[in-house]
Amino acid sequence: MIKKNREQVFRDPIYGYINVEYDFITDIIDTQVFQRLRRIKQLSGVQMVYHGAEHSRFSHSLGVYRNAYKFLTVPDINNSLSERERLLFITTALLHDIGHGPYSHAFEDVFGVNHEEIGASIIVNNNELRLILDGIDKDFADDIASIIIKKGKFPILEQLISSQLDVDRLDYLLRDAYFTGTSYGNIDIDRLIRVTRVVNGQVVFKVSGIHAIENYLISRYHMYWQVYYHNVSRAYEVILEKAYLRIKDLLKQGFKFKSDITPLERVMKNKNDLEAFVLVDDFYINGLLSSFLNGEDMILKMLSSDFLNRNVWNYLDDTKENKNKINDIKKLMTEEECKYFTTSRSVFETTYKDNTEKIGDKIYILLEDGTISTLIKESKIIESIAVSGSKSDPKFFYRVLK
Repeated sequence: MIKKNREQVFRDPIYGYINVEYDFITDIIDTQVFQRLRRIKQLSGVQMVYHGAEHSRFSHSLGVYRNAYKFLTVPDINNSLSERERLLFITTALLHDIGHGPYSHAFEDVFGVNHEEIGASIIVNNNELRLILDGIDKDFADDIASIIIKKGKFPILEQLISSQLDVDRLDYLLRDAYFTGTSYGNIDIDRLIRVTRVVNGQVVFKVSGIHAIENYLISRYHMYWQVYYHNVSRAYEVILEKAYLRIKDLLKQGFKFKSDITPLERVMKNKNDLEAFVLVDDFYINGLLSSFLNGEDMILKMLSSDFLNRNVWNYLDDTKENKNKINDIKKLMTEEECKYFTTSRSVFETTYKDNTEKIGDKIYILLEDGTISTLIKESKIIESIAVSGSKSDPKFFYRVLK
């Protein structure tokens, strides 16, 4: 593959410069489906807690691409991959989030879609993107899709793209910590990259890098509980989920919307309608909710106002101790009000998982004598918190009705 005469660069607040050496990467970035990622925020409702969290899936995707490029500077990785596999690696890293819907995971939960499956479908079926990828070879798009949905054809690349320690997580921890102003995600990414090796098709990490891995895992755990699973963020996203639910129910009832609901309606009827899916982004949803403020349906008007004007709902721990309180709240509402203005949600996170044999789901350690061990065997810290570091948080969210 011929490189550019002069590298293109993106100025990035995390890494300084992100370099682009190939014309086809620039062409991918310029496609409509990739530019759409500018209009999808990386952290959804987290911005209601940390006001600086305005960054997009676009900037994150560029960061993951940069990390893939950085991993290729490790001789062990570079030498383990063919030229085509190296191109697959950086391209898959760039496109790994191409299938995200508006406000990210809130959309997935309501509509039962998986952003990796949708992304793989976009990569294979979008004409503009496929034309560029076919310029490499006719199987290039299909192979990228197979890596994203983990078919096992390229095990090394799958581990580097999506595992417990991968190019994706390394970027979002650094980037999200930076834009939220928190310190939890300040990981030693250069050290983690430097100690990466490939042994018999398995991505491993030198034993000398264990301290950096421990810091990474503990930082990730704190980021989940202090940032991603913040109660206010969760309460805010529930409002959007309920707005989606109300729209779905009104469509079933034959309600006549004055707004242009067509793209969202098409996705609701067929989650594989890619043409409609790529039209639905944060900008579209915000405009739609804004139009509902002058609509005729009072429930949708209330939900839209709550979301647009940050009327964050109240919440209680969904425990046995609070069962009577929760029931008392529900008794004050009609059945319809309970449906749209209350919900129970639980989140779970663990510091480190070691109970699976799926490829990439364990972190393997390369010992000084050349043998392979696991992180949980070599790190007393991780061994001790692998169980104690598991936590769930069930919450009951509700709107106070006046």
